[in-house]
Amino acid sequence: MKAVTLDNIDDFVAGAAVLGAGGGWGPHIPMLMVKDAVRRYGHVPIVQPDDLPADGLVIPVGAGGAPTALIERFFEGSEWRIAVRALEKRLGRKAVALMAAELGGGNAVLPVAAAAELGLPVIDADGMRRCFPKVEMTLWQLEGVPASPGVVADTKGNVVLIEGVDNYEVERITRATLVQMGMMAVAAMYPMTAKRVRETSIIGSLTYCHEIGKRLRAVAGGARNGYDDLLEFCEGKIVFTGKVIDLERRTEGGWNLGTVTLEHLEDSDRIMRLDFQNENLVALENGRPVVTSPDLITTLDVETAQAVLTDGLAYGQRLHVLATPAHERWLTPEAIDLVGPRAFGYDLDYVHFFEGATA
Repeated sequence: MKAVTLDNIDDFVAGAAVLGAGGGWGPHIPMLMVKDAVRRYGHVPIVQPDDLPADGLVIPVGAGGAPTALIERFFEGSEWRIAVRALEKRLGRKAVALMAAELGGGNAVLPVAAAAELGLPVIDADGMRRCFPKVEMTLWQLEGVPASPGVVADTKGNVVLIEGVDNYEVERITRATLVQMGMMAVAAMYPMTAKRVRETSIIGSLTYCHEIGKRLRAVAGGARNGYDDLLEFCEGKIVFTGKVIDLERRTEGGWNLGTVTLEHLEDSDRIMRLDFQNENLVALENGRPVVTSPDLITTLDVETAQAVLTDGLAYGQRLHVLATPAHERWLTPEAIDLVGPRAFGYDLDYVHFFEGATA
């Protein structure tokens, strides 16, 4: 993927929704923002870290808050420019590129709109190759990259500079700030050099996202063996296909929390429950763990093959539950401690889906 254009943005957005694992904010509005930005400013170059000066400043950006709030309100459009400029001012230097902090939902797409407006490229990389809900839940945390100084900006133009003693404190302060900002704001955090991006990030993430979207388009178009091609590329598995029979969802403390229960379409004795905290984190079939974080749990509409985020779940939906593996760097003991099910309060050990799933 060399650039984001009007010809490939739809596939990129579709792939981002899958990698959001139910979170990351719905990508439709960000897609419209990117299309508008591309029409106004031109194609957005996608570059590799080695294409940039080794000491050049790279700023990861994204939206924060509860997904349910993000679908009820809209960004004004200038928040990313304000956040990036504020962080540049704090650091005393200009950015040479932007990048996605997480690759999923709107947060994979919005850095492209920001880069178009600022005249910057976007790096083909991110900090997790999926979505996680907390500031410290990145591979950068494991590599010792500080999230601060960071900036949070809201739709009114308010800007908060955050400098925490560690990334956990940055998360705590950011979460409180998001609540005061109506659970909807943008953030520019984890500033680093292009050299550090290459050393600590998952390279090729945007291209990976685009390739998933291309395969989803083929599935939606009725391609023969379309799902087989998708699952082979993602190394994934459809672990359940069912109808939503129960849904509990609430917004609390800057989080979209809840559970969704599905009854299998062919065997009513099979019941799956997904637990989510912005993202889907645990899948249990008849009470038995089948998939857990950090592996990705994504629900796909049976008819359209489009990813359904946690804020879009509704009674009666017919959904495939797609499990795809986390990047291998998430499977170390240190990473499991950071983003495994126990990190979210579940009394469960990590279960890889090829070990936990039956069919």
